[in-house]
Amino acid sequence: MYKLFFKRFLDLVLSIFGFILLFPVFLFIWFILLFVNQGKPFFLQPRPGKNEAIFSIIKFKTMKDTKDGNGKLLPDELRVTKFGTFLRKSSLDEIPQLISIIKGDMSLIGPRPLRVRYLPYYTEAEKIRHTVRPGITGLAQISGRNLLDWDKRLQKDIEYVNNLSFILDMQIFVKTAIKVLFRKDVALDSESGMIDFDVLRKNEAQKN
Repeated sequence: MYKLFFKRFLDLVLSIFGFILLFPVFLFIWFILLFVNQGKPFFLQPRPGKNEAIFSIIKFKTMKDTKDGNGKLLPDELRVTKFGTFLRKSSLDEIPQLISIIKGDMSLIGPRPLRVRYLPYYTEAEKIRHTVRPGITGLAQISGRNLLDWDKRLQKDIEYVNNLSFILDMQIFVKTAIKVLFRKDVALDSESGMIDFDVLRKNEAQKN
């Protein structure tokens, strides 16, 4: 019953309440990013959601679109702004994702939505992560956040889906709040400098 109804009900109630509560902060950050990022305050990117349906994830933009002489984007660490670093470390860049929860694309708690190009490289066991809505935070995040390797992160996603319950979600919610408050296990880069998942699996396939 929780998975089928109450989880979505709680997501809707809490995300609406949270967005109203954080709206002044949302406006303040939006206003600053209008200037810092030259009129582009939001980062949008297609991600797979429940049942692999593609939606656009929305976050506050923490990097500039600076390119090299060949028109290629510079590495993340050279494009992230000082204000963007603050937003990431405080997790304030995640606030716009409350809109995705209200729309029904995401949940407060669930496996993080990863890149669309990763879809062909999940094992059958790992594909279970797409049977639930992706979340702003999840079991992998409170177990090491972005500092886990890919296999461990995906194993935590499997563990979450197989044990999904109200109690587990509340545990993840509380532990996430503690980690954000004390800035524990917060990696600046979205994947903590790890090799891209699709590249990793391609390399593993070639070795085998």
